[in-house]
Amino acid sequence: MATPLRRPAGRVRRAAPDRRGRAARRPREGSAAGRGHALAFWLFTGPFLAGLLVFVHLPIGWSLWLSLFEARSTVTPTEFVGLGNYLTMLSDGDFLRSLGTFTVFALFAVPLTFALSLGLALLVHRVRFLRAFFRSAFFLPTACSYVAASLVWKMSVFNGVRFGLANTVLGWLGLDSVAWLASPDPPWYWLVIVTLRLWLQSGFYMILFLAALQNIPRVLYEAAAIDGARPGWQTFRYVTLPQLRTTSTAVILLLLIAAYQAFDEFYNLLDKATWGRPPLVYLYNLALGENQDYGLGSAGALLLALLICLVTLLQGRFLGFGRERDA
Repeated sequence: MATPLRRPAGRVRRAAPDRRGRAARRPREGSAAGRGHALAFWLFTGPFLAGLLVFVHLPIGWSLWLSLFEARSTVTPTEFVGLGNYLTMLSDGDFLRSLGTFTVFALFAVPLTFALSLGLALLVHRVRFLRAFFRSAFFLPTACSYVAASLVWKMSVFNGVRFGLANTVLGWLGLDSVAWLASPDPPWYWLVIVTLRLWLQSGFYMILFLAALQNIPRVLYEAAAIDGARPGWQTFRYVTLPQLRTTSTAVILLLLIAAYQAFDEFYNLLDKATWGRPPLVYLYNLALGENQDYGLGSAGALLLALLICLVTLLQGRFLGFGRERDA
């Protein structure tokens, strides 16, 4: 039989002809079609890039500029102080105490939210009926405003009078009413703030865990059963939890960053209390309060941003975020 002819190496393959028999051509950059594609690209992305520049990049640059000046009640300072504002913030006891407040908040909020969201995901993943209903019901609080939820928690659930929901339950148990937000001793306000954060955020992270659970191959559980692993804790420890490593790392990072950015619940629940202030509330009062010290406020905000980046990088390094999962 005759040997079929081979295409010579290095020859460029021609474009496939269209229905009319003509070769399809890609639009050149200088052609009308190329200009039309570029125009469509900028029409779609231009507004988002403009918003990013105006509302994100320019404020960051202006904050960096203000942090180098003595700026009290003005955004056009003239007295250059260099790194003086940064040194002042690093030696400010109130700012350092606000970082301690964040640490306490993160120690409670991060592990509890992680455990609750993972538990809800496991429960929803196991149900055989009304799965969409339970998924939507647990996710619904995520759409609620932090301000509105804080007011509900403050005025209806933990309002400190005997008609509030929490104190009504205590009354049924024969206990006295508690002023949840009136005093730092004992610090009952932590219970109010942490439960509010759990209610608002657990549903979102539940969805992340639920998506990861649905991507675990079923054959892994079948192989574990053949090897003698019992359903329940053993399969969760040796099969489910290792497969959720990447999602767990991402959830912990997001929870920690969200804890650093806590503002709405503290500001609306505690008003102008000097105790229980996270960094953002303290910086807000410093820059927009009576003194309106924009220089110190900008320096503190940049220090907080650098601290968030540093802790995130260290945590990602420690937890192995971005590494390939072991086979």
